[in-house]
Amino acid sequence: MKRTKEILKRRLKGALFAAFMCLTFAVPVATAQTPPRLVSPAAADLSGLIEAATRAAGPSVVEIFTTSYIGREGIVPSSADLVARQRASGSGVIVDPDGYIVTNAHVVRGAQRIRVEIPIRAAGQSILATSSRTASGEIVGIDLETDLAVIKVNGPKLPALTFGDSEDLKAGQLVLAFGSPLGFQNSVSLGVVSSIARQLEPESSMIYIQSDVSINPGSSGGPLLDLRGNVVGINTLTISESGGQPIAFAAPSNIVRTVYEQIRKSGRVVRGDIGLRAQTVTPVLAAGLNLPQDHGVVVADVTPGSASERVGLRPGDIVLTLDGKPMENGRQLQVGLYRRFVGDVVTLEILRDDKVLSVPVAMTERRDPFSGLPTSSDFHENLVPRLGILGINLDREIAEMLPALRVRSGVVVASTVAGAIDAKEGGLAEGDIIHALNRTEVKGLTDLRTRLDALKPGDPVVLQLERRGELMYLAFTVE
Repeated sequence: MKRTKEILKRRLKGALFAAFMCLTFAVPVATAQTPPRLVSPAAADLSGLIEAATRAAGPSVVEIFTTSYIGREGIVPSSADLVARQRASGSGVIVDPDGYIVTNAHVVRGAQRIRVEIPIRAAGQSILATSSRTASGEIVGIDLETDLAVIKVNGPKLPALTFGDSEDLKAGQLVLAFGSPLGFQNSVSLGVVSSIARQLEPESSMIYIQSDVSINPGSSGGPLLDLRGNVVGINTLTISESGGQPIAFAAPSNIVRTVYEQIRKSGRVVRGDIGLRAQTVTPVLAAGLNLPQDHGVVVADVTPGSASERVGLRPGDIVLTLDGKPMENGRQLQVGLYRRFVGDVVTLEILRDDKVLSVPVAMTERRDPFSGLPTSSDFHENLVPRLGILGINLDREIAEMLPALRVRSGVVVASTVAGAIDAKEGGLAEGDIIHALNRTEVKGLTDLRTRLDALKPGDPVVLQLERRGELMYLAFTVE
């Protein structure tokens, strides 16, 4: 009996050992044949969606190279060497098969030559190959207010992307940014929409899509896409503090589409206006003006002869709604009107003397006194190299196009050339009128250029300017 128990114990131990060995060696085999699922089906679907959108968008994203002329800094041997050639690059997106491309105005503004690299990818091509076709680009129109431009290339039909509705964007939505950052052609980055309507300047009616997509110099003008492959914005600028992660901003597609369609049709953008200046109501403002509420929007000014004056709007009116949408602040009303076209009729619901009135107002064309300034067909006739501007003589014909002038002689700044110091950095701005140089009247372009060329490095220069009806001095030394 005892012997029988010993035999059974040995057999049980053997069976347990065999089972353990089977399990031990079976695990790697099973693992090799059926690997654990590391990516969920939802994540795999999202990755596939991103890959498909990237593959579809790639052929429509172009790299843009420009050649411009700027004033050369430092001591130069002769006046002929004052102008230097500058090359720069950016991105763009084909929005029509006939070769129309949208980009940023700052990418092509002042360019004398534009070269567009259009990507080509053949079936079975190596992933390291980056074939492209080069085409000359022509500026169709530029809109400085939105920093957008339209250029055109000629040739065979091109793959174009379609505009999406930027009004449908939501904070937290995934978006893709395309472009050629730092010259790396056809790059893509993924990010999240942070805000769908960010205003960068308090008085600006232009809004931007804010996101955390990665864009760098060279990305400007590239498209921002939703995951369906629609263009929802044009990447325009970044802002960063102390070398931190930059915040990206893109012009919304609904504004881009409007600018593109108008430039393609007439070469410029015509904006609507009703001649009304609105401000946000604050408790202090409400108390001082004895307004019926301490929030919302109040009419601060009505332009004489404008559409708003014709329909009877007055300073002190409280704007409650625009086309049925409640107005919470002055910025909201400005942005709402900014998207309307000339000829559209908007309806303002206003509060006046405890009565609510519904007032229809027709949008009329907003006049820009500097938009029609002509320049010579010869670039060098208008170039003032030492100031980095294109100027035109202030003659009687030009003076009649401008608002009331303080002084009726001098040179009008038609535009600044690429690389010039702009007004925000203490330089000249489009529309400035140069009346005097070092207290002596400027009689015209030739006079201005001759006197600037006679100055030596280190000599002081004081320009008397008229800017938006106010006289001011701009002082610097010749480099």
